[in-house]
Amino acid sequence: PALLGATLAAPSVARAQGAKHLRFVPHADPASLDPVWTTADVTRNVSLAVYDTPFGLDKDGNAHPQMLAGSTLSADGLTWEGKLRDGLKFHDGSPVLARDMVASIARACKRDALGQALAARTDEMTAPDDKTIRIRLKSKFGLLPTALGQYTMAVMPERLAKTDAMSQIPEFIGSGPYRFLASERIPGAKIVF
Repeated sequence: PALLGATLAAPSVARAQGAKHLRFVPHADPASLDPVWTTADVTRNVSLAVYDTPFGLDKDGNAHPQMLAGSTLSADGLTWEGKLRDGLKFHDGSPVLARDMVASIARACKRDALGQALAARTDEMTAPDDKTIRIRLKSKFGLLPTALGQYTMAVMPERLAKTDAMSQIPEFIGSGPYRFLASERIPGAKIVF
């Protein structure tokens, strides 16, 4: 993907001449890149570049499949299933699997308000196979797609998503449009994606 270099100063966006770089200067240094651990706006903005979510929200807040090829809801409104799009990969080259999504959602549901509402109505969340996520609900929850479109629902490898929600993840690996380059980060001065 393209390179996102952020030098901390006044907010601005510029395109370098003849290069395939996007230079973005955020309003603050992201103290954490974990979208579940903190609600800081700068972390939200960075996480939307690094991570992807099951659903995306349009400008009106309507949820549309993003990492999902589609989803179904049973006639009684209590069993929701989503199928992952083909070819999804994390920045480390590993495939995105349904169990990664289940673990990521479960972690986010411990801190995100809409996620907590989903968790309270969830009987069971499973990955019956590598491409399918299934949520069995205790009661109908019409906001399920919207909940799964929150930036906190950032899908990361299962091993990272199993980190306690009250602790920061040790690595930042997602499947979004930009890959975080930890080796080029200078805290308070530069962050590169």
